[in-house]
Amino acid sequence: MTEPDRQHILVPLADGFEETEAVAVIDVLRRAGLRVTVAGLAPGPITGSHQIAMVPDAALADVDLATVTSIVLPGGMPGTTNLMADRRIVDLVRRLYAAGETVAAICAAPRVLAEAGIVSGLELTSHPSVRGMLAGATVLDMPRVVTAQGIGQGTGPVVTSQGPGTALEFGLELVRRWVGPEKATELQAAMLIALPES
Repeated sequence: MTEPDRQHILVPLADGFEETEAVAVIDVLRRAGLRVTVAGLAPGPITGSHQIAMVPDAALADVDLATVTSIVLPGGMPGTTNLMADRRIVDLVRRLYAAGETVAAICAAPRVLAEAGIVSGLELTSHPSVRGMLAGATVLDMPRVVTAQGIGQGTGPVVTSQGPGTALEFGLELVRRWVGPEKATELQAAMLIALPES
């Protein structure tokens, strides 16, 4: 696993992405001091599934994908379908997973992991509407954020979550993984994030 100060996290945005999932997670990760690049699949503003336009840091074509150490995939429709259709994203998911790095997806975006062929044998969660599309995975209703160690030697962890209402919790879990539990607890308190009782 890459050390926190060497992390380069990619959040790719496709037209039709789920706005809350993208913004909440990006916000939490950046508050934790992590290096996050928000990249649009195409140049210019990207429009979310609820017609909110977002200006990415860069177009994906301008990002050196060899420097990316982890990926966080927001869901939404047709954003998830657009991510699944982009070979750069699918290939990057495969490469990071095989290298032992964290691959994370929320809502419908675990379908991108299925497209990359990495879900078989894993415990995951997702939005209820796509649970039947994750063949080979054990899809859980609870907890709202699931971390599974990869299958096979050296494969990376896979972190999944369910939807807009779990996006802050998802972001905190990623901070816990990449920076540490103290930082996650600090951000939870500062941002007044109420987590469900265990």
